[in-house]
Amino acid sequence: MAIDIGRRDFITLLGGASVLWPIAAQAQQPVRVRRVGVIMNTADDSLGQSSFAAFAQGLQQLGWEVGRNVQIDTRWGAGDTERFRQYAEELVASAPDVIVGTANSIVADLEQASRTVPIVFVTTIDPVGSGLVESLARPGGNATGFTAYEFSLNAKLLELLKDVAPSVTRVAVLRDPSVPAGSGGFAAIQTAATSFGVELTPIGVHDADEIERAITNFARGSNVGLIVVGPPSSVPPSSRERIVALAAQHHLPAVYATLAFVSIGALISYGSNQTTDFLRAAGYVDRILKGEKPADLPVQAPTKYDLVINLKTAKALGLTVSPTLLTRADDVIE
Repeated sequence: MAIDIGRRDFITLLGGASVLWPIAAQAQQPVRVRRVGVIMNTADDSLGQSSFAAFAQGLQQLGWEVGRNVQIDTRWGAGDTERFRQYAEELVASAPDVIVGTANSIVADLEQASRTVPIVFVTTIDPVGSGLVESLARPGGNATGFTAYEFSLNAKLLELLKDVAPSVTRVAVLRDPSVPAGSGGFAAIQTAATSFGVELTPIGVHDADEIERAITNFARGSNVGLIVVGPPSSVPPSSRERIVALAAQHHLPAVYATLAFVSIGALISYGSNQTTDFLRAAGYVDRILKGEKPADLPVQAPTKYDLVINLKTAKALGLTVSPTLLTRADDVIE
């Protein structure tokens, strides 16, 4: 009888252990660390830093903690196209779960390096026309993401310039003609120029000396203004302060398509908030890490464009901002 009881106790203990062993084993399994690659412009750019911080914060809010279940491998290209191409190949070779890239050229380098690694892009322009995706609704390949703006936005920049400086009849348009943001942006302004009664002069952004010479020469005329088109990546961070300083020096009323110029004294900026776009990108990265495919995630346009007016700069230029324009502003810098 004693033997039977012992056997039952042993069988009960064994049965209990058979339930506990998998639980214990499961509890001891290491957390799977997912790898996310990021290619951005420059770490010295405050906008780039805040954008990356917003992306990391977005991941954290979705349960991805750096060092615990996600590793972020970041590359800063500093505007060097060859370096961007090299970094794209390096990140793809490291076998990440997903890569976040900015600007059309960088995404193109990533797609050339791999047609299978998921890519989430931010601050791109016309991804369909650039061949990055098949369509906005159904990207179709290994890339999807968030556009910076539509080309038609640039006509709005001309409208804002004429609103704040009605006497302007000649406008310099600073853009990079080699990228869609520059060529398409200039074309949109050309379409609207006649109705606003202005003559346009294109200015390239290849180097700081070219920008300074062109703006200085253009500013010698009368009734002149300036428009800077494209996302932040279209203008090197090192040139942004110089452009704003030149506009102030030559008393040029200027409107910018990106909020990157706001903190350094721009008169008016109108565009999407890049840090918000990176926060949204974290949501797509989260969905991809959980099994969704870029091909099935639609490319999204900005949900809002912010109008920021610097009254201090307006006063220095001798301009009066209309109450109507002020009421439309999302932020006013006194």
